[in-house]
Amino acid sequence: MFFYLSKKIAIPNNVKLKCVSWNKDQGFIACGGEDGLLKVLKLETQTDDAKLRGLAAPSNLSMNQTLEGHSGSVQVVTWNEQYQKLTTSDQNGLIIVWMLYKGSWYEEMINNRNKSVVRSMSWNADGQKICIVYEDGAVIVGSVDGNRIWGKDLKGIQLCHVAWSADSKILLFGMANGEIHIYDNQGNFIMKMKLNCLVNVTGAISIAGIHWYHGTEGYVEPDCPCLAICFDNGRCQIMRHENDQNPVLIDTGMYVVSIQWNHIGSVLAVAGSQKVLTQDKDVNTVQFYTPFGEHLGTLKVPGKQMSALSWEGGGLKIALAVDSFIYFANIRPDYKWGYCSNTVVYAYTRPDRPEYCVIFWDTKNNEKYVKYVKSLLSITTCGDFCILATKADENHPQEENEMGTFGATFVLVLCNSIGTPLDPKYIDIVPLFVAMTKTHVIAASKEAFYTWQYRVAKKLTALEINQITRSRKEGRERIYHIDDTPSGSVDGVLDYSKAIQGTRDPICAITASDKTLIVGRESGAIQRYSLPNVGLIQKYSLNCRAYQLSLNCNSSRLAIIDLSGSLTFFDLDARVTDSTGQQVTGELLKLERKDVWDMKWAKDNPDLFAMMEKTRMYVFRNLDPEEPIQTSGYICNFEDLEIKSVLLDEILKNPEHPNKDYIINFEIRSLRDSRALIEKVGIEDASQFIEDNPHPRLWRLLAEAALQKLDLHTAEQAFVHCKDYQGIKFVKRLGNLQSEPMRQAEVAAYFGRFEEAERMYLDMDRRDLAIGLRLKLGDWFRVLQLLKTGSGDADDSLLEQAHNAIGDYFADRQKWLNAVQYYVQGRNQERLAECYYMLEDYDGLENLASSLPENHKLLPEIAQMFVRVGMCEQAVTAFLKCNQPKAAVDTCVHLNQWNKAVELAKNHSMKEIGSLLARYASHLLEKNKTLDAIELYRKANYFYDAAKLMFKIADEEAKKRTKPLRVKKLYVLSALLIEQYHEQMKNAQRGKVKGKSSEATSALAGLLEEEVLSTTSRFTDNAWRGAEAYHFFILAQRQLYQGYVDTALKTALHLRDYEDIIPAVEIYSLLAICACASRAFGTCSKAFIKLESLETLSSEQKQQYEDLALEIFTKHTPKDNRKSELDSLLEGGEGKLPTCVATGSPITEYQFWMCSVCKHCVLAQEISNYNFCPLCHSSVA
Repeated sequence: MFFYLSKKIAIPNNVKLKCVSWNKDQGFIACGGEDGLLKVLKLETQTDDAKLRGLAAPSNLSMNQTLEGHSGSVQVVTWNEQYQKLTTSDQNGLIIVWMLYKGSWYEEMINNRNKSVVRSMSWNADGQKICIVYEDGAVIVGSVDGNRIWGKDLKGIQLCHVAWSADSKILLFGMANGEIHIYDNQGNFIMKMKLNCLVNVTGAISIAGIHWYHGTEGYVEPDCPCLAICFDNGRCQIMRHENDQNPVLIDTGMYVVSIQWNHIGSVLAVAGSQKVLTQDKDVNTVQFYTPFGEHLGTLKVPGKQMSALSWEGGGLKIALAVDSFIYFANIRPDYKWGYCSNTVVYAYTRPDRPEYCVIFWDTKNNEKYVKYVKSLLSITTCGDFCILATKADENHPQEENEMGTFGATFVLVLCNSIGTPLDPKYIDIVPLFVAMTKTHVIAASKEAFYTWQYRVAKKLTALEINQITRSRKEGRERIYHIDDTPSGSVDGVLDYSKAIQGTRDPICAITASDKTLIVGRESGAIQRYSLPNVGLIQKYSLNCRAYQLSLNCNSSRLAIIDLSGSLTFFDLDARVTDSTGQQVTGELLKLERKDVWDMKWAKDNPDLFAMMEKTRMYVFRNLDPEEPIQTSGYICNFEDLEIKSVLLDEILKNPEHPNKDYIINFEIRSLRDSRALIEKVGIEDASQFIEDNPHPRLWRLLAEAALQKLDLHTAEQAFVHCKDYQGIKFVKRLGNLQSEPMRQAEVAAYFGRFEEAERMYLDMDRRDLAIGLRLKLGDWFRVLQLLKTGSGDADDSLLEQAHNAIGDYFADRQKWLNAVQYYVQGRNQERLAECYYMLEDYDGLENLASSLPENHKLLPEIAQMFVRVGMCEQAVTAFLKCNQPKAAVDTCVHLNQWNKAVELAKNHSMKEIGSLLARYASHLLEKNKTLDAIELYRKANYFYDAAKLMFKIADEEAKKRTKPLRVKKLYVLSALLIEQYHEQMKNAQRGKVKGKSSEATSALAGLLEEEVLSTTSRFTDNAWRGAEAYHFFILAQRQLYQGYVDTALKTALHLRDYEDIIPAVEIYSLLAICACASRAFGTCSKAFIKLESLETLSSEQKQQYEDLALEIFTKHTPKDNRKSELDSLLEGGEGKLPTCVATGSPITEYQFWMCSVCKHCVLAQEISNYNFCPLCHSSVA
């Protein structure tokens, strides 16, 4: 950061100033002094020249108004920026509030307590409230409209300072004895502030200033110190909040009168005076610090007694009240910025985000890319790349990187010119200084430097590659301590322990070129290393401490700017004899310039450089200056005799909308002179001048001028001089053209004046050439226009090409609708399909697919598009159209359309359908989705497999003793599946023997085939057994509960046949109950015998049954009462008579109803009560 005095305004009658305050928003400067002096000034920068912006513009006083009203000396002036009010007070305690009306300031309110004197006044952050403190301890808080909110007398306390917190909840009161008390915004005492900076201080001290930055422009980094408190003895502390236990401490070593933050809270200015040993009087100085206490520099100010300072709203100027003068100093901030491949990279803070906002502004296309970076330290650029140095994020511990270093605290991120991060490197040293070349990044802390040879996929020349390949094998990252003497062999390793060792002489600046690395140290020593293999070549010593170093393009000269802004030059290779007569290498050159804040060497000439001195830019050739140019821009680039400069001050006033006017190109004198010669004198003389001062840029200038005049001979010579092969070829081609207008048109096209060239071609009636020109430029819209204006044979294919190209143009910008219109005209089916897909216009896509001929190469792609959005039918149609039934089947499988898949597989007689289903079913079974597998088989007409799985589920459920009804349902489903399977087999056979014989034969054949298949399984023979078992089991219980005990017993007797399905205990227990209920004790007794003989029961359970039997049969003889009916059931066995599934009774009549699905019977008189079959629940037709 650099600063220099720029202007001085004298106050009339030598009235001494007491205070000064600069309005941050409107730019008014109020200054108060003795004898009631109060003035409001405004510096206006009126300029017609666009280049003279910012600090370079001449500044005149556009307002100079004396405000009458105070009688005593004015001691406090403070602005309310939000409401455009000025509040002032004098030594008599009179307070005046001034307002702006029609360009002048007028009194609005007056207040006088007549008791004491006002020591300090402060408006809160939103300008709503003012707090006024009097010397006698009185505090008044008022609103902006003049109403008193509250007042309070702090007894026995002398007040001298007041400050609001950013959220207006806290007030700080500074006492005359140096204490600071913290109060809330209602005036209640909270606590005393701990003043760490006053440890070991004796004697009386007073507070010189309290300034709390309110975060209006964002913070330099999250949790940044923002409350500065400074005492007259030079001790200062900067706190994060009012009770920060660990503040930043500074001892400025001067007598302080005033302090103030700049507009973004990144620089604290401390004004006062310093004792100097060589002089008897104190020197007025302003010290500048960062919020973390780092010293940025010192500004010496003439005069006897400095009394106040105030920053300008943009932070580019500072006003100092000294004696009866206001001095203005210009500030050149250390912006975080850089320039790589036509892109200006700059960073700024925003109040709504904790990170830095880094903008990559492509000045060529005027496009910008935004990136948010936490805790950004610096931006360094070279070629097409830039390095962002940041603190590592503590919250995300980064993975162990290739060197195995954990907890790296800083990151160097390599980005391209649109801000895409290419390669981050975590390092363990603070990258205070970063330099970058085409192949290396060098980062230095105070004790050590780290080199990283970065790789980017970029074409390097063979020479550059050779340089790199050697060092690549030896590791791409190294670290060196500043006191080491590396030889250039393999002694640099990535060992961070080196970086921790201290040094007596820290690093203060670094710079590097492709072959040299220069490190400057605080003592003035300069160390020169070779690159890419870091070896210490030479040490030099200077008599200044470098702040900024810069090497010229052949690394022969070094430019040094020191802290005070003086620029000197050092020749690294010159051999001179020193005062002792010894030969030494390196010589300080004679040139020295003061107040320099930026400089750049030319990239293509080791003797040319440009530098910024105050508000002027000088160009030097061989250390001789050309006449200066007024500007305050930062130099981006200097090559081809042109300097590109960027007005960062202007850009950062509105950083989100950079303007191309803020990039300025300056031509240096030889280029301007040559241009003037060519224009005014002629080509011959100019070519003579350029021969005397050769430079490729000048030859190019001459070549272009000669081309304009069609002086082909001179143009060719000039192109040869600047080694422009394309230029030479172009001149040769021009020579072969006969007609003059033709040559002129070609030259116009060469210089990019395409409209003119096109007009010339059309005037010569050469529409083809005009179209050719537009084709080369890729301006298809114009090609289309030109094609439509005339007719020709080859136009059709060209028209199609143009339509497609315009379609591509819209498609690239994702304007699919516009693209579709042009692709339709250009008959570009492939891109059309893509556009329809992007537009989700599936009807359009379907129509396109149906319009394509069979086996068209686009059909599979379209089909795939349909697959991606789950449109099975359309996908299948497309696949079949291009003769890919296999893909169609796969699609159906993929989209779970199994029946469709099976149908297709059958239609196209594909073998693998079975395996397909099996594969899917096993996948479902693995996931335990048995029912899904059953459904799959059922849909695919694989009823047998479905039934097998269904029976398995039913058996499992039965084992689990689930509700019998649920088990019955499962068995019924299984049986139904088997019935469908039987049906399927019959039909299949029917198909086979069609026309040969009767249906009976075919059914028989079907059954035979079934027999072969199902000998292994018990359930195809009698699929309904499980369903019957549970049906009767439930029926018996229902009948029993409804009181039909006899029928219940009959039903229960059937269950004896189903011991394989229902546990015997259940069957015989139920039978015993039913028999008991219908007083058939004989049957009951048999059931008990059976129960007692069951092996599955434990002895205790058997014992319980025996006891129960005893209890029953002691009362009732084990004989059946109604023998006759039961006999037939007991003896006859159920094989002879069918059983009614509705009642459980045997059917003895000839008339009965049989279910068409499950083939079970119901008594004729019973069926009228039912709509559905009692067993299988199919409807009774």
